[in-house]
Amino acid sequence: MSENIDKSNINQSNDSEQGLDGAVEHSDEALQKNVTLDSSSPHRVQRPHSSPPRFVTVEELVETAKGVTNMALAHEIVVNGDFRIHPVDLPEDSLEKRVKEIVHKAFWDCLSVQLSENPPTYDHAIKLVGEIKETLLSFLLPGHTRLRNQITEVLDLDLIRQEAENGALDIAKLAEFIIGMMGTLCAPARDEEVKKLKDIKEIVPLFRAMFAVLDLMKVDMANFAISSVRPHLMQQSVEYEREKFQELLARQPNSLDFVTQWLEEASADLMAQRYKHALSAQREAAGSEDALVLSPVSVQNYAYLKLLKWDHLHRPFPETVLMDQARFQELQHELEQLTVLGAVLLVTFSTAGAGVSSRADFAERLKMIVKVLLTDMHLPSFRLDEALTTVGEKVCQELSSCLALCGSPALSSDRETVLKGRIQAVGSRDDPVRRIMESRILTFLETYLASGHQKPLPAVPGGLGPVHKELEEVAVKFVRLVNYNKMVFCPYYDAILSKLLLRS
Repeated sequence: MSENIDKSNINQSNDSEQGLDGAVEHSDEALQKNVTLDSSSPHRVQRPHSSPPRFVTVEELVETAKGVTNMALAHEIVVNGDFRIHPVDLPEDSLEKRVKEIVHKAFWDCLSVQLSENPPTYDHAIKLVGEIKETLLSFLLPGHTRLRNQITEVLDLDLIRQEAENGALDIAKLAEFIIGMMGTLCAPARDEEVKKLKDIKEIVPLFRAMFAVLDLMKVDMANFAISSVRPHLMQQSVEYEREKFQELLARQPNSLDFVTQWLEEASADLMAQRYKHALSAQREAAGSEDALVLSPVSVQNYAYLKLLKWDHLHRPFPETVLMDQARFQELQHELEQLTVLGAVLLVTFSTAGAGVSSRADFAERLKMIVKVLLTDMHLPSFRLDEALTTVGEKVCQELSSCLALCGSPALSSDRETVLKGRIQAVGSRDDPVRRIMESRILTFLETYLASGHQKPLPAVPGGLGPVHKELEEVAVKFVRLVNYNKMVFCPYYDAILSKLLLRS
C-alpha cells in the first residue's frame, strides 16, 4: 500500500476495523435522535395477553439496556443507508454549553499565560501536542507505516520536552508539521478548513482551531468506519438482531404480546376480506374453501400493510418493529400525501380532458405545484381543507394557462366551480376518489411485496400514472424494510402463525 493516502480512494477502503470504536463512541446522540426505544411508554401498561409480573434486578436492567442499544445501533446502520454521525451541537444558552465554554476558556487562558511568560512554559502546550499525536495516529490505516513513523518521530514528546527545557522548542514548526499531516489525512471536504489554519499566526488561536478541525475529522473517520463495516454487518446483522431480541425475550417473556395481537388482527381481517370476495364472486363451496386458506406469508404481508395505516397515538406498536416505528410513520405520511396528490391530479385531468392530461410538461408542473402545497401535510397544525382551497385556485389558474396555449376553449365558470369542489372533497377520507387511490396504492404495495424484492416492479394501477415515480420510490423503501424485518423475526412470526392458522 502506498504510504500517502489517496483521498479519492479513502472511502473505498475495505478496512472496517479502523475507527469503529470512534463510530460507536460518537453514535449515542445521533442514535437518540433517530431511534426511539422507550421501554416506559404508557402504551405498555396493558398488554393483550399479560404474563405474570416478574421482578428484575438493576444489573438485569442495565444488561437489557445495553443489548437494546447495541441492537438498535446495528439495525440503524444496516437499515438506514444514510446513517451518519454528526458533530455534537449543544443548544444555545444550555447549562452544558455554558459550562463547556467556561472550562475551555479557562484552559486556553492558562495556555496563553504560560506561553507569554519569560521564558515561556510549555507544559499545557506539550499535553496538547500529545493529544494531537494520538488523534493523528488513530486516523492511520494499518499499512501507513511511513506516516506513522513520521508522526512518532516529529511529535516525540520526550524530545519536545527536552527542547522546551533548553529553550530550543520551535512551537510554530511543530504546528506547521501538524497542519501538513492533517491536510494529508483529512477527507476532501475538510481541505478548506485545514487550509485556513495556515493563515492563523498566533499559537493559542491556532491550537484552538486545530482541535476544532480534528473533532470534525474524528466524525469523518467514524462515518468512514460505518460505511466500511456496513457490508460486513449486513451479513451478520440478521443473526445478531435475532440473538439480541432473544436475550430481551428471555428477560421479558411478554415481549411478543403486541406482535401476537397484530398478527391475529391481520389474520382475521384478511380472512374477512377473502370471505367477502368469495361471496361476491359466488364461488362454489370447494373453491371458496381454497380461497380462504391463509398462508403465513400472506398474513405477514397483510400485517405489514396494516402498519401503513397505524394509529400511532393510541395503539402500541408491535415489539419486533419498534425500532422502525419512525420509518413506518414516515412511509405512512408519504403515502397519505401521495394519495391526496394522486386524487387531485385524477379529478383535474378527468375534468380537463385528454388533450391537457397528455401533455407531460403540464402534468409534471402541476404535480410539483400540488406537492409543494401539501408538503407539511403530516404536521398537526396543517389544515388540509385550507390547503386544498389554495390547490383548487392554483390548479384552475394553471389549467386555464395550459388551455390557452393549446388553443382549447377555456373552462367555464361552472366547470371551474365543479373542479374546485371535487378537489375540496378529496380532503375527506370517505371521498370515493381518495378511497380508490388509497386502495390501488395498497394493492400495488401488496403485489410488489408478494412478488419478491428482486423482481421488477409490477405495473402501476390505472389513475396512478402521474405519480408512478413517487409511488415506486415509496414501494422500494417499504419492501426493503419489510423484507429485512421478516428475515430477522421470521422464527417468531412462524411460531405465532402456526398456532393462529391451525385454530382457523
